[in-house]
Amino acid sequence: MTKGYTDEEWFAIINRVEQDLDPTPTVYRAPHVGSEAFAKTIDHTLLKLDATEEQIDVICEEARKFNFKSVCIRLKWVDRVADDLHGSSVDVACVVGFHEGTQDSDKKATEAKNAVDAGATELDMVMNYVLLKQKQYVKVYNDIVAVRSVAPHPIVLKVILETSQLSPNEIIAGCKIAEAAKADFVKTSTGFNGKGATREIVRLMKSVVGDKMKVKASGGIKTVNDCIGMMEAGAERIGASSGVSIMEEVKTRPKQAMGEPDLEGADGY
Repeated sequence: MTKGYTDEEWFAIINRVEQDLDPTPTVYRAPHVGSEAFAKTIDHTLLKLDATEEQIDVICEEARKFNFKSVCIRLKWVDRVADDLHGSSVDVACVVGFHEGTQDSDKKATEAKNAVDAGATELDMVMNYVLLKQKQYVKVYNDIVAVRSVAPHPIVLKVILETSQLSPNEIIAGCKIAEAAKADFVKTSTGFNGKGATREIVRLMKSVVGDKMKVKASGGIKTVNDCIGMMEAGAERIGASSGVSIMEEVKTRPKQAMGEPDLEGADGY
C-alpha cells in the first residue's frame, strides 16, 4: 500500500501536514437542491440493532423512490438489501467494526469479506481511534489495510474517524493514514458516539485529503441546509437516517432556493 513507516515517522509526517495546512477556507459548490446529483450524495441509513425486516424493506423502497446513492446497514441485512435493490442504481453499503472500531483486524477483515460476498459494494469501517489516540499509527494503518486487502477496488472503502473523540491533530492523523491505506473516503462519525459532523471538522478533513480522497459527513444531518453546509465545507457524501425528510423538505423550498450550483467532483447519521 505504501512505505512501511514507523510510528515516529508517522508522527513527523502528521505534524508537518498540520503545519503546512492552508488556513484559508475553500467554499465548495453543492449540487442543485432537488437534482439527481443532490439525491446521489445521500447514503440512506438504518443501523439500529433492533431494526426489523419490514423497516429494512421500507428504507430500500425509499432509496429507490428518491434515487439515493446507497442504503447503509449492518452485515445481517446485506443479503436482503441486495435483493431489495436489485436492478436499481442504489448501492449496498455495510458498516464494519461498528460502532466501537476496537475489534481486532482479523475480525474486521472477515466481516468485510462476508459483506462483499453477500452483495455490498461499499464498506464504512470504523477506524480504531483508541489506538490512534495512543499514537499507535502503524497498528491503525495495518487495521485499514486488512480490510482493504479483502475488499479491493472497485469496492468503495470509507474510514470512519469518530471525530467527536479526536483532537484536530488526531483528525489529521486519521486522514493521512486512511489515505496511505488506499481508502476512498474519510468519514466523520458513526452517529453513536458523541457529536456528529460539523462544518469545521469537514473543512479540516477536506483540507488534509484534498483531491486524493473524498469526505463523507455523518451524524446529526437532518435538513437541506445541513447538507448544503457540509457540501460547501467539502463533503461529497452525506450519511443520514433523515434522507426522506430531507427530500420532502426539498419540495417545500422556493424555486430561487433550489439553484445552488453543482459540487465540483461530486460523485452519518
